Order: sequence, then structure tokens, then C-alpha cells
Amino acid sequence: MKVLMFGWEFPPHISGGLGTASYGLTKGFVQQGDVEIKFCIPKPYGDEDNSFLRIVAMNSVPIVWKDVNYDYVNSRVGKVMTPEEYYRYREHIYSDFSYMHTNDLGCMEFAGGYPENLHEEINNYSIIAGVVARTEEFDIIHSHDWLTYPAGIHAKQVSGKKLVIHVHATDFDRSRGNVNPTVYAIEKNGMDNADHIFCVSELTRQTVIHKYHQHPSKVSTLHNAVTPLEQEILDIVPKKIPNEKVVTFLGRITMQKGPEYFVEAAAQVLKKTKNIRFCMAGSGDMMNDMIRLVAQRGISDRFHFPGFMRGRQVYECLKASDVYIMPSVSEPFGISPLEAMQCDVPTIISKQSGCAEILDKCIKTDYWDINAMADAIYAICNNDSLYEYLKVEGRREVDNITWENVALKLRGLYEKVMAQ
Repeated sequence: MKVLMFGWEFPPHISGGLGTASYGLTKGFVQQGDVEIKFCIPKPYGDEDNSFLRIVAMNSVPIVWKDVNYDYVNSRVGKVMTPEEYYRYREHIYSDFSYMHTNDLGCMEFAGGYPENLHEEINNYSIIAGVVARTEEFDIIHSHDWLTYPAGIHAKQVSGKKLVIHVHATDFDRSRGNVNPTVYAIEKNGMDNADHIFCVSELTRQTVIHKYHQHPSKVSTLHNAVTPLEQEILDIVPKKIPNEKVVTFLGRITMQKGPEYFVEAAAQVLKKTKNIRFCMAGSGDMMNDMIRLVAQRGISDRFHFPGFMRGRQVYECLKASDVYIMPSVSEPFGISPLEAMQCDVPTIISKQSGCAEILDKCIKTDYWDINAMADAIYAICNNDSLYEYLKVEGRREVDNITWENVALKLRGLYEKVMAQ
């Protein structure tokens, strides 16, 4: 089976939940042995793990014909694409795009993230998808998240192949209901044109059915999983502080993630005890507000803001923690609690998260219930038997939530959609 996938990020770069899930899912297909994935991303850097898939560098696919020699092409794109691939794509340019802003290879540049001109980049990406879809052989198209829905629709129109879209989040999650009409329109159009829709949780599935008016039979739940930790991560020695506990929030400091509830719960805990430190790792548009809120609550001496973390830093932070907390207001899934449990860290999650549907060996509270959250933090930090139970049983539970199982389910869904 050959799958043409459109994504927006892939580790080790901009490795948020979308990139982490894209990596885990594609790698999960390895044991099946007969699934060939071409994974398109706007701007790869050449250091991505491509041992189990082929990465298509969309910023190296030409849309304007340029007469360039082999050695020059190799010097410009050789890290991410062979000159042969470049020339093969050049043969399938389908329209006159000379009015577009392209470089000396006839390719469009991408920022490699989420720039201010994101909507322009989404449109450019979909234009390039037309060249890719005319060049590659594939059996089905799989678009990850709203940014790539227009590309998936274009590829479907060109090839006549079935399109499945993967909803990792909706704008209702990102905006706490204050939906951007332009983003909503892109999401809705993607869903309307898809042959099937995968959602990362039943929570998200219900949003898609009721807010985007999709028929329930067209929408399936496909929960995320975790990638087993590599030995170098397992070997990290936790840096614990003697006679102190550390409670960690790790993620984007945005409205969706409920950071203010974490601060308020911390303030409640610190009324009872002073031997707990709180860590809010990450960055986002609410960070300065949270720093001010911490100061207003008079807990600055027990609160730390280490900033954005990636790769090994994330696991060093988790392993140094005694409790992990995810108080998200609306979380389509939330992989980070599973990663914390992999690191033997007792975990508290909001009931309003997708991962709450598959996790039992953790404590669940409503995101707004700061008293319940504070009680849970205090109990884990002061009750050794509760701490050990959540640590051991949490690890055992999460070790059985694998991407291989997700990929097997997805394979069955692909076959069902292709047979329609």
C-alpha cells in the first residue's frame, strides 16, 4: 500500500504534538512491512529520520520551469532531495506560475513553522501538492490537520484517489470557542471533501460531528499513542532536589492549555506546605500574564519558568519531576501526560482531554476545579503509597499504548475507505 501524506511538521523540528504524532504514526507502520509512505512537509532540514518513510521537501519541488544543471541542483537541494527527484517533479509542472514568487530553482520558500503569513503558505503548499500528486504513485491521500487540507483536496482532484483527513485539533480547541472564521472555513471544506475523517479522540469526533456538521458514519476515533523511549533517554539520571517535590506543567502557555488553573492550584498548595516547587516549562502568548499572576499570588520564590524545551531537555525536565499536570481547557488528545508516565511520573490530567478516554492510572479533575487539582498535587507529594502506585501502574499502562496498534487500526480503515 502506498500512502501520500501531507504534514506540517516532523521531528526534530517544531516538534509539538502534531509532529510527534506524525512521527509515531508513520513509524508504527514499519512492522507491517508493505506500507510505503511519502510524507510531504514544507521545509525539512535533512536531519529527519527517513529510515521508514520518504520525506518530500515541498520547498524543493519546482512549480516554475528553470533550466538548471545537475551539479547546481545537487548543491542547492541535495540535503533533502536528489537532483533526479527534482527533475522528475519539474516534468509535472501543470500551469504557468511565473507570477508567483519563486527562487532560482522555480521553488517556493517556507518559513518552517507558523509564520504571520501562514495562510499564504498554506495556499502555496497546496499549489505544490498538485505537482507532487501528478508525479507520485499512491493508493490513498492522508492529510494531517487543517493546514494541509487544501493540499489533500488538490491531490484528490488531480488523482481521483480517496482522501482521509486527520483532525489533531479544531479551532474550537485552540480558541476556547472564539473561532476564526477563515480557519473554520478551511477545516469545514477539508471535512466536506474528505472521504473519511480520523479524530484523535471521541471528544474531537463529537466536535466534528456537531460543530462541522459531518455524518457520524464518516468520522472515526483514532487515539494517539507514544513511541518507546530510546536507551539514552532511559539512562537519564533524575536530578531530584533533596526534601523538595517538583510539580511540572509542560506545553504551550496558551489559553487552550489552562495555565492559569495550574498557577491558582499551586497557590492553594503553597498555603499548606512550602516544600514543593512548581515549574511551567514552555512558551506562548500567555507567558507574561502567568509571570504576573504568579507575582500577584506571592509565590514567585516557588515558581520557575525555564522556557521552551525540546528533545532531551523535555525528558530531563520530566524525570526531575514528582508530579506532572495537564490542566487543559480543551485538549483533543494530549501526548505529554503519556510521555510523563513513561518517565515514571505520577500524572494529573483534566477530564476535558482526549487522553482521559484511554488513561486510567492517573488522577483526573475538571480543568476549572483548582481545589481538586490542589488536593491531588498535595496527596501525591505527601502520600508515598499513592505516589508509588501511580508511578508503577501508570508506566505499565502507557507501555501498552503503542503506535503499532494505531497503525494496524489505521490500515484497516484505509482499506475500508478505498473499497467504498
